[in-house]
Amino acid sequence: MNQAVEHVVPELVELRIPARAEWVALARLAAATVANRLRFSIDEIEDVKLAVAEACAAVIQHEGHGEFIQLNCEALADSMRVRVHDSGRHGVHAGERQRMNFDEARIAGLGIFLIRTLMDEVSYDVHPQLGTDLLMVKRLAGRSE
Repeated sequence: MNQAVEHVVPELVELRIPARAEWVALARLAAATVANRLRFSIDEIEDVKLAVAEACAAVIQHEGHGEFIQLNCEALADSMRVRVHDSGRHGVHAGERQRMNFDEARIAGLGIFLIRTLMDEVSYDVHPQLGTDLLMVKRLAGRSE
């Protein structure tokens, strides 16, 4: 397939890993592979890997996390989108806490700071029954959305 066509069609890598620390390296590797395919620099790939690790660590550390973490890495023409989904229920415990940005009780201070610093866009959705979705976008240098 020629390169011009390759970058028009988004490519999606989906990974479901157990919500345990020993599996975070696999999530980092998957994200790095997609970033490398998009020709991100080594420093940018390291940024993506660290952001993914921090997001996964936040899920694992949270007491209400599900059994699995769903990671989706989408390669677009000018950027990479990474979605980290925690399917855990955030019922009574989360409902009793006052939520801050990205449920900051879940992402201890430095983690969310790092994610926001390393990625170009960060958004999230916390649903008491469906879990948490964290969407991170890293754009290729010299291109904008």
